Amino acid sequence: MNTQQVANRLVELCRMGENMQALKELYDTNIVSKEMPGVPNSVTEGKEAVTKKSEEWFATVEEFHGAEISDPLVAENHFSCTMKMDCTFKGQGRMQVEEVCVYQVNDGKITEEQFFYSMPS
Repeated sequence: MNTQQVANRLVELCRMGENMQALKELYDTNIVSKEMPGVPNSVTEGKEAVTKKSEEWFATVEEFHGAEISDPLVAENHFSCTMKMDCTFKGQGRMQVEEVCVYQVNDGKITEEQFFYSMPS
């Protein structure tokens, strides 16, 4: 798949609520995932570790009230999209989360992802 096809498939799966399937299907074995600086484990490497990080994040969500992802914006082997989620987190209450997600694609697989968002004060 080319970058546009990978981007379209990621968006399609996320819109269906199949985020873990997107990771399983589209991520490279040596994926590098970057969160905002200052977040614990701000860089995670390897598909197994990134899968675990994602599972742990989903486990903190008590209830999803809504989510949306924008159409992807593609430039050569990178694409970006925005994600918005309305969630109730265990022990933290309901929050609206909005982030910009940037992905790098090589040989038909996502090899790097980075998320940009505001940290709660």
